[in-house]
Amino acid sequence: MQAIRELYKIGKGPSSSHTLAPERACRYFVQTFGAFPCYEAELFGSLSFTGKGHRTDEVIKDTLPGETTVIFSQNWNEDFPNGFYLRALNEKKERIHQWTVFSLGGGSIQIKECPLHWNDEVYNETNLKEILELCKAEQISLTDYIYAHEPDLKEYLGEILQAMIDCVERGLHTEGILPGKLHMERSAKHLYMSACQADVNDQRNMKLMAFAYAASEENAAGDTCVTAPTLGACGVMASYMYYVAKVMQLPKDEIIDSIAVGGLFGNLIKANATISGAVGGCQAEVGAAVSMTAASCAYLMGMGQNQIEYAAEIAMEHNLGLTCDPVMGYVMIPCIERNAMGVLRAVESAQLSKYMSSIRKHLISFDMVVKTMNDTGKQIPIELKETSEGGLAKEYDDKR
Repeated sequence: MQAIRELYKIGKGPSSSHTLAPERACRYFVQTFGAFPCYEAELFGSLSFTGKGHRTDEVIKDTLPGETTVIFSQNWNEDFPNGFYLRALNEKKERIHQWTVFSLGGGSIQIKECPLHWNDEVYNETNLKEILELCKAEQISLTDYIYAHEPDLKEYLGEILQAMIDCVERGLHTEGILPGKLHMERSAKHLYMSACQADVNDQRNMKLMAFAYAASEENAAGDTCVTAPTLGACGVMASYMYYVAKVMQLPKDEIIDSIAVGGLFGNLIKANATISGAVGGCQAEVGAAVSMTAASCAYLMGMGQNQIEYAAEIAMEHNLGLTCDPVMGYVMIPCIERNAMGVLRAVESAQLSKYMSSIRKHLISFDMVVKTMNDTGKQIPIELKETSEGGLAKEYDDKR
């Protein structure tokens, strides 16, 4: 598996696959070859279908230093379904350099012509069963295992936690209309005010949802958020981390450790399935985020390794088959509301694990459900994988 550091990234929304990944590729392209007078980016797959709504063309033009043409195409002959050709041209518009860039999900990229050092394998174990067996044999915790492989991770995750907190904080204090043709009003501030006045039994859930709205609206506005594991799903973990930091006021070190544990489960999903909505549907984004957050929550509740696994498994299992059908290509409907529901499901998954673990042994492992998610994603039609060609996106367009 790759480093957890490559899973959590700080970047601008609204989509890690569509904005952060192309931006990273373009910056590295210029760093590698220098500036050219002209560039051309030819987008394929989901990058082409929803690139306008996700501002892919804008971020590419803003990042490259020369005159840039963005082409939206469909005839993609590469193995991975989501990617683009990036070309440097001279004054005569003659092609000098070309990269084939794959957007893997969560802002991660792969370049066919250029191996990337940040994609190096850091962990030898390939699934959770192997990790738990090693931890048992060596009598170490999950955090011991993680920090042994990434000694500098804790400091980096401190920055990630602060970025999550800052993102939610901004979202709670910002009003106005989100960019795009949907003309959606921001709701986080008013939802939080309602949460503070709600019945005491409703306050926790209402606040969690308000925090998720805050982060997701920041993302939809193109502001800075954290991939956890993607920007479209950033509100799930950011909401929970804001809650335990600001409302529960848990120690910072414990929260950071919980982010590391959640990241381990996200990494396993990324390595053995996908975190790309264009590949696996929203089960790969919000589903993965719920699973990661459930693991983090279970860790902070003081659960053992098997209970943490069960929490993550429950969360992933009950997001299987979740489609990605953003209305008009914007990361707004159903994405923002789905993040709010996702954080509640994460907490409830951890709670169910806590009590069910004392009743009976769970029969479905985390590794099983990740494999199932991967297989399910292959069966989801392309119209329901971030193309806005089917599902809710099609139904809304039909009603316009």
